[in-house]
Amino acid sequence: MTTHRSKMLIIGSGPAGYSAAIYGARAMMEPIMVQGLQPGGQLTITTDVENYPGFRDVIQGPWLMEEMKTQAEHVGTRVMWDTIVEVDLEGGSPFRAVGDSGDEYIGDVLVIATGAQARWLGAPGEQELGGKGVSACATCDGFFYRGKKVAVIGGGNTAVEEALYLTNHSDDVTLIHRRDELRAEKILQERLMKHPKITVLWNKVVESFEGDPLAGGLTHLALRDTVTGEDSDFHCDGAFVAIGHAPATELFKGKLELDDGGYLVVEPGTPKTAIPGVFAAGDVMDHTYRQAVTAAGTGCMAALDAERFLAGLEVDLHGHAEAAE
Repeated sequence: MTTHRSKMLIIGSGPAGYSAAIYGARAMMEPIMVQGLQPGGQLTITTDVENYPGFRDVIQGPWLMEEMKTQAEHVGTRVMWDTIVEVDLEGGSPFRAVGDSGDEYIGDVLVIATGAQARWLGAPGEQELGGKGVSACATCDGFFYRGKKVAVIGGGNTAVEEALYLTNHSDDVTLIHRRDELRAEKILQERLMKHPKITVLWNKVVESFEGDPLAGGLTHLALRDTVTGEDSDFHCDGAFVAIGHAPATELFKGKLELDDGGYLVVEPGTPKTAIPGVFAAGDVMDHTYRQAVTAAGTGCMAALDAERFLAGLEVDLHGHAEAAE
């Protein structure tokens, strides 16, 4: 077993982790980043990225993450190929984590950037057609379906919000729900029902996603009626699975406060958790925006607050730095 020690320990990667690492390294905190099971996060399974600032042309998600990783290493981050399986936050700084390799990681500050994963149906064809007609993020991919027929699968707030958003790009949006009533908030339901571009298919489940990943992508959904058992096909150009997200917070249950959705709770407007010196950035604490650019922003915030913490400073809501008591 090897012990790795640094002023800044980052668990997780992706835009939040890499941004925290870049800012942390430039502040001479010599960050150690433990990448986890999916280095680069959700963007490594995203193909076309058209909404990240600074790129006129479409870029590839894996390429963007590799560039961020290389930049973080270039300014002094040590990137470790390991997965954290245990954390010890008791007693305050320094904080200790143990990897699957058996190695120990110790940091005077800890940045948690473990992210979140979209929940999927698990139906045949879903993963094979991912990025080729099947998506879990309308904000990310809706632009590619301008003027096309799209479906949203789900019945909660996420599904209704995605359907409403997609009307900015499509005149033919269908919400497919397995029950005969929605779980979404009433005000969202009212907006959905009144919208002229949205149709609802009740009591339908997706049995499979059909199409050719190599030629044309998604062509239709194979549906089953939950009441009659009748099978049918629903032809569409794009399908958005909107059944929620699962933040990667299992490690922190009982150690940090989680909200009802399992996301880490932070002080509003900051990346600060209830434990001084422990910060959360990106999708692990953000159930509202869930974008690469906002994740990168909170990663920057976490590094700046970590630097102030190590300097013994606290910053009030007006941006004035004062010595911490």
